[in-house]
Amino acid sequence: MKTSKKSNVSEVRRSARLSVAPMMDWTDRHCRYMHRLMSSHALLYTEMVTSPALVRGHALHLLDHHPSEHPVALQLGGSDPDELAEATRLGAQAGYDEINLNVGCPSDRVQSGAFGAVLMKDAALVARCVTAMRRAVDVEVTVKCRLGVDDQDPEEVLPEFLSRMVGAGIERLTVHARKAWLDGLSPKENRDIPPLDYPLVHRMKELFPNLHISLNGGVTSLDAAEAALDGGMDGVMIGRAAYHQPSDILCQADRRIFGKGEDTTPEAIVEAMLPYIEAHLDAGGKLSQVTRHMLGLFAGRPGARIWRRVLSEGAHRSGAGTALVSEALAQTMDQSVLASQSRAV
Repeated sequence: MKTSKKSNVSEVRRSARLSVAPMMDWTDRHCRYMHRLMSSHALLYTEMVTSPALVRGHALHLLDHHPSEHPVALQLGGSDPDELAEATRLGAQAGYDEINLNVGCPSDRVQSGAFGAVLMKDAALVARCVTAMRRAVDVEVTVKCRLGVDDQDPEEVLPEFLSRMVGAGIERLTVHARKAWLDGLSPKENRDIPPLDYPLVHRMKELFPNLHISLNGGVTSLDAAEAALDGGMDGVMIGRAAYHQPSDILCQADRRIFGKGEDTTPEAIVEAMLPYIEAHLDAGGKLSQVTRHMLGLFAGRPGARIWRRVLSEGAHRSGAGTALVSEALAQTMDQSVLASQSRAV
């Protein structure tokens, strides 16, 4: 039976014009809260959550998120249609705006669980999974995939895979524009070594004009995102750059990508994070659980090194709190002023 949750699909699709990729150990609820302060419109994704953890392990705390994160999508990992359907129901009941199936992660742990990129070898199974997921809920179900894996020929595999997804009712999909080598490359190497093939993804958009396709992989700037959108992509998903240089990607995203809203600044984001950090500490949390996601806020700007050093050295100390963050910001701004004066001389 479907949940009563109704999703504003058109709004989420507009947000998918720019999204922050699901990244294990990185895009947790603290990271997403900060990213939302930086952009009101970008679509945010959780870390991958496995369907066995939710259904068999009853680890529903993995679905925790702040109301301000919306629009936010839950990414699931799994390969059992019935179990994925139940996990999808749980995600929809928790309030997520989209449920995404991971068909792209190449890690050993994912392969041993028979999900992730290895599923590129069994498009029929993926189709059964997404069919079951779609039947379970009203929120939109999407897929994130690779060009192919190992010795597969992406020119043959990807069109067939997308055709299966469309046949199963998928209307929105993200393509990481690299193959994954499950045998011979580590997960880290799989993010860099297999060559990017953007032209193939663009050809898939021409072949499937009604399928909303987001490009993922190797996009490291808003300029590159705008170029992909201007070139015909429906959306762009940015991963590591959005995490390590979040200000460069997200502080101007609303104006440049969505055409509405004002730019934000890293200084303003730090100030806006202070009440959230205070609430987290009052609930028994640790400062480092939040500040580890803030280290890149000033990347490429004067004072970035001081900002990272003060937080990295102090956040783990007993009693560390918002005063440390404020002190780090003050030292960073002082350094920025000195740099400006030096340039003016």
